[in-house]
Amino acid sequence: MTDWIDICAENALSDGEHLIVDVDGTEVAIFKLDGQFYAIEDVCSHDGVEIASGLLEGDEIVCPRHGARFCVKTGEVKCAPAYENIDTFPIRLDNGRVQVRDSRWD
Repeated sequence: MTDWIDICAENALSDGEHLIVDVDGTEVAIFKLDGQFYAIEDVCSHDGVEIASGLLEGDEIVCPRHGARFCVKTGEVKCAPAYENIDTFPIRLDNGRVQVRDSRWD
């Protein structure tokens, strides 16, 4: 899939806020941090729970179930019990609109 999916207006989210969208059947969390947008799969690689409802600390999201931590910017796991990174998705601004795409099938 190479098409960009229109998500929301650039000003729809304030810093530290997020929203969940469906990207080709996958729940993706869109975060705004320091004026930049990031997109990660909304699932903990440890046990499959949704992570976006967890506590956001700086650029890390803390899984609400067991406390695993992931970098919102890179998907990198930062703290056990998770050991696998989570998927990130390309994101861009186009004419004031936030857009994301699913690059897993490229």
